[in-house]
Amino acid sequence: MVEVTPIIIDGYLFIAVSVKLPKTNLLAVASDKGYIMCGALDVALLNEKLRDRGIIAGRAVGVRTIEQLLEAPLESVTIAARELGIEPGMKGKDALLKMR
Repeated sequence: MVEVTPIIIDGYLFIAVSVKLPKTNLLAVASDKGYIMCGALDVALLNEKLRDRGIIAGRAVGVRTIEQLLEAPLESVTIAARELGIEPGMKGKDALLKMR
């Protein structure tokens, strides 16, 4: 099942996507500029193989719901995200606000 939900954070609109798969869920919340995602996100791939794309993204591990993703500290972020002031340890929702 795929669920797409609008989320408002501090008055700004983001889109949450949850994909329920056998034994796991894929979770992401996106703005027009970037996104945060669950542990399935391969930040190293984005930084190394796709660096020229300048993808703004962050990864949180151990989350099972969109709410947890928003509150969890980011475990890793892309180079492009760092350029916006997004750092590992920052809460997901705070990172999203820098991506608006």
